[in-house]
Amino acid sequence: MSASLFVVILGFCICKGSSRSTLGRPEVIGPSKVLVKSIIDFQCELKIYPENETILLQLFKKDNRDKLLGESTSLNGEVGTMPMVITLYHEGSLECVAKAQNNSNIEPTVSYAHYLKVVDPVEGAEVAVRSGPVDFFEGKTLELHCDLIAGNHVSYKWLLNGQLVSQSPLHHVADNNLLINRTTSKDSGSYMCVATNHFDETNFTSISEVMITVKDVVSIPDISFAVLKEDSHNYSAEVTCQSTKGTPPVTFSLYNRTELVANVTIEERNATFKVPLVLGQHLGLLQCQANNGDRTEFSQRIPLEVVPVGGPVMMHYDYDVGENYAVTGLRFYCKAAKGSLPQYRWFLNNTLLHDRGRFYKVANQPPEQSILLLSVGRSSAGTYHCEVSDSFDNTSSISSNWMYLDKEVLNRLRVSVVAVVFGCFTFLVVLVSSCCLVGAMFRRRQYGGRYLLSLEMKGMEAAYEGELDLSEYNEDADLVTMARGGEFDQASEASVDEWQRRRRWRMNQLRDPEGSNCS
Repeated sequence: MSASLFVVILGFCICKGSSRSTLGRPEVIGPSKVLVKSIIDFQCELKIYPENETILLQLFKKDNRDKLLGESTSLNGEVGTMPMVITLYHEGSLECVAKAQNNSNIEPTVSYAHYLKVVDPVEGAEVAVRSGPVDFFEGKTLELHCDLIAGNHVSYKWLLNGQLVSQSPLHHVADNNLLINRTTSKDSGSYMCVATNHFDETNFTSISEVMITVKDVVSIPDISFAVLKEDSHNYSAEVTCQSTKGTPPVTFSLYNRTELVANVTIEERNATFKVPLVLGQHLGLLQCQANNGDRTEFSQRIPLEVVPVGGPVMMHYDYDVGENYAVTGLRFYCKAAKGSLPQYRWFLNNTLLHDRGRFYKVANQPPEQSILLLSVGRSSAGTYHCEVSDSFDNTSSISSNWMYLDKEVLNRLRVSVVAVVFGCFTFLVVLVSSCCLVGAMFRRRQYGGRYLLSLEMKGMEAAYEGELDLSEYNEDADLVTMARGGEFDQASEASVDEWQRRRRWRMNQLRDPEGSNCS
């Protein structure tokens, strides 16, 4: 009995001593988000601990036991407090290690990880142009980077002239980087980087901007000239060089073949030059060159030659027809025999017609011709003509012939139309009659020999019976009868020559019957 009681008491003591030698898992107590440079007390609590043992509590970053963040000692389960001045290094997973200070038989224990987010307020944003100069020509790549003096957990926005820059095939936005490929002048403007982070309800923002200028390369210039009349004998050409695009300033140069005539640099996309001019003479080939800093563009070459207007001035017309073949629309054409810069004017009953009216419209196609479009009616009746003069000198002009037209005249059949219709009808009648005549002649030639042969034989037969006394020429009559019978039998086979030979033989027989018998 006493032995059993001793065993029970010993086991109880062993169990109680074992429980006091075991450490529970510690727990890290502290905020999950803090501002950098703030002072925060982190605590490490151990709920299961051995009695009368001093426990060392240490705070580390997870998987890094080389750098101690804080430590505290605990006796009989006291909570260990570790104040820290927060730096960016403290961000991450923290863990508390508990171990007995003077008893190596007690195994250390480690807490679960406690994640700490450290917020560094954004500060000192600045846009850096990594692609090069802020002023460049279209087609190149623009790369911007937003640098910060301080700040983490930052969100970025890029604005161009106050508008948000969105992702596109040519615009690539990635946090604090902006990349634009194949830039154009539309990409010019103020680029702003807006960097923002927040702590609880507090937002921190830093802004920086930079001005970018993307210049358009000057386009191929157009060249033209107008003639100016200085006095009655002197003229000059005002040459215009113009490009449709290109960021000013632009330098324009005018060349006559390879010789430089003049050049000018202006804040416009066009320039004018004045050169002497002699009418009717070829004075060379003019060409414009334009450059705004990237490359030089060349216009086409045009001849510096002005031919004065010369006659004759020809006018003709055509028309449209509607229902019942009535003329509904009319077009007059006016053209001068020569002239580089003609000016056309139309007149109705010697009254000048302007560009557009109730029943007409003028369509100029310089220098080739001018067209007057008319709707046929009572208002459009009258006498028309056109006059042509030089556009730079209207002191003299050349007139076309005058032409009277009204609706009745237009709808009346012209003599030429009647002549054509009657001529076609006559030609058909003659053609049909000729065909019939040729056909008749061909049939007569084919069958006429046989028909004439039959008639002549019948005629001779009647003559023989009426004129000859066959009683005196019995032998010859028999011969004639035999010949006639044989002739009819062979008529379809004998040729015309054979028939003529026999005919001559019979005629000789009739004239000289005795000679025939004698022979």
